[in-house]
Amino acid sequence: MSRRRRSVMSEALKEQIAQQLGFANTLHQEGFGGVSSRDCGNMVKTAIQMAERNMKS
Repeated sequence: MSRRRRSVMSEALKEQIAQQLGFANTLHQEGFGGVSSRDCGNMVKTAIQMAERNMKS
């Protein structure tokens, strides 16, 4: 039995990052099931980089 975790990132942030990385259309049409593992990894990497920049300023 799998449990769903509450997302740390808001839906708006996910949307913004997907737009930046160029897979927002896939996300809208198919949800995260249609997004490649590589794109999901890049999304997390981008979110971490954004958080680190925000912590420094």
